[in-house]
Amino acid sequence: MRRALAALPARQRTVLVLRYYCDLSEAEIAAEMGCRPGTVKSQAARGLATLRVRLGDSDNATWTAPAEEVTQ
Repeated sequence: MRRALAALPARQRTVLVLRYYCDLSEAEIAAEMGCRPGTVKSQAARGLATLRVRLGDSDNATWTAPAEEVTQ
């Protein structure tokens, strides 16, 4: 996993680490990175899709938000 994360572009890697390791919200990540929440969403989607392909889950490469994110 570390190698796969390290191979991602810096913005995608940063978003994924802040979201899933540090458990920050999209708004918190956007504020930390100085970008819009939409940028956080798109970078997360691209990063997750790339990880799924590289780690062998290409059947599920389309990112979907967890239910708690959809309702916020």
